Amino acid sequence: MLKEAKDEQARIINDAKDKTKAITDKMLADAQVQIEQQKMAAMTDVKNQIGNLAVEVAEKLLRKQLSSTDAHAEYTKMLTEDIKMN
Repeated sequence: MLKEAKDEQARIINDAKDKTKAITDKMLADAQVQIEQQKMAAMTDVKNQIGNLAVEVAEKLLRKQLSSTDAHAEYTKMLTEDIKMN
């Protein structure tokens, strides 16, 4: 009877270890998925910010280059000629 109790104790301990390992593995896998999702969201945000900065820089450059009326007229003429060619 003592041997049976020890065997039952060992079985219960092994079952608890197995369940704990399964839960831990699932938690790690879930955490890795969440980390990857947050990484992708951060990368998308960075790409969007870079795109916005590029547009702002281009806008400022164009404003500076087209500050005079002559430059503005010349640029408009170039664009209309380019549109006619397409």
